[in-house]
Amino acid sequence: MNKVIITVVGKDTVGIIAKVCTYLSENNVNVLDISQTIVQEYFNMMMIADINKASVPFEEIYTRLGEIGEEIGVKIHCQREEIFTKMHRI
Repeated sequence: MNKVIITVVGKDTVGIIAKVCTYLSENNVNVLDISQTIVQEYFNMMMIADINKASVPFEEIYTRLGEIGEEIGVKIHCQREEIFTKMHRI
């Protein structure tokens, strides 16, 4: 499995999850796990997704998610699971 970690942070607004998940679905990216919280007006979401059958390369997913974040006023970061794991181990 080829997993990525996607994080979304910013002011809460209608449609954040819908925009991100629609893009992923349209490109055959499978969401494996999702967690979201809203603290006062701030939105925070973390997703684990499988890009093994994605119809576009990782680089395009990374770039387009960043653009979607700019369009809706949040910060979206996407990184490969192995990089995320190495960065966060003690």
